[in-house]
Amino acid sequence: MRAFSAVITGLGIALLSAATIPAASAAETVRVRGTVESVDGAKLTVKTREGNSTAIKLNDNWKVTGVAKASLNDIKPGDFVGIASLPKSRGGDGALEVLIFPAGMKGTGEGSYPWDLKPNSTMTNATVTNAVKDVDGRNITVTFHGKEKTISVADDTTVVTFAAAAQGDLKPGMTVFVPSQKADDGTLTTGNVVAGTNGVVPPM
Repeated sequence: MRAFSAVITGLGIALLSAATIPAASAAETVRVRGTVESVDGAKLTVKTREGNSTAIKLNDNWKVTGVAKASLNDIKPGDFVGIASLPKSRGGDGALEVLIFPAGMKGTGEGSYPWDLKPNSTMTNATVTNAVKDVDGRNITVTFHGKEKTISVADDTTVVTFAAAAQGDLKPGMTVFVPSQKADDGTLTTGNVVAGTNGVVPPM
């Protein structure tokens, strides 16, 4: 558990950086989504969702974090969650996915900001104050920096949390989410890889 806590702390720093970098320097952070083509020493190659092969340099002591399936029933007041959402035609936001952060990551990337999961999507990292049952899911109210937001979460929305994983678990064909830093020469580097384990795909 101590080792996993260290991984979670490192991942929290990576996600916090990826979430809160000012717009002027946003190009310095790249969130890579796709499937592993190869892991060769300190080089990870990912077939991105756009169809490109992207090489990412793995920092020393790089870590892998898995994801585990969760459910709407697991979301309780006081939990810290990350909800990717899209505006709904009738108003408000509808969730694309929900990540329940482990307690040690509470506060990671707190706020609501543009996200690149889908066009016009938003990521809201905040504390749950209420989760009211609705006709086809729940209306989840969260607070961040003194603000409040309610997001509808349908019953079929993917809900996950983080789980323990190791470097050796990273295999070709595995789905990954990689928050990376882009250097001036275009090189991507990362110290953390979120990997789909036990058949659960990183939805973020």
